[in-house]
Amino acid sequence: MPFLDLQRRLGIDVDSWMLRQSTAQPYGTAAVCHAFEREWVECGHGLGRTRAVRECALEYEDFMECMNRRKLSARLSAILEQRQKLMREGRYSPPEHHQGTEQPRP
Repeated sequence: MPFLDLQRRLGIDVDSWMLRQSTAQPYGTAAVCHAFEREWVECGHGLGRTRAVRECALEYEDFMECMNRRKLSARLSAILEQRQKLMREGRYSPPEHHQGTEQPRP
């Protein structure tokens, strides 16, 4: 611990601006991807950039998936394409409550 904690006295936090999920969140709850970012930072701490890129690739991939949701959106697109294909072939029809028609109101 330093004798004079300048960051706290000046009200700035130089360390947390580098991390997206570590900043102050409303209501004091952790951000959605905070755990993934923490795992990635802890894995790469002290390794250096070259080794961290190789050895922490899985943690970084998990963190980026949590932030961007690219795999999730690709999976959803594939599911919707398959659904459209089955509907064109006549092998699937959505339930009535998914048709998009409103029920008559009294």
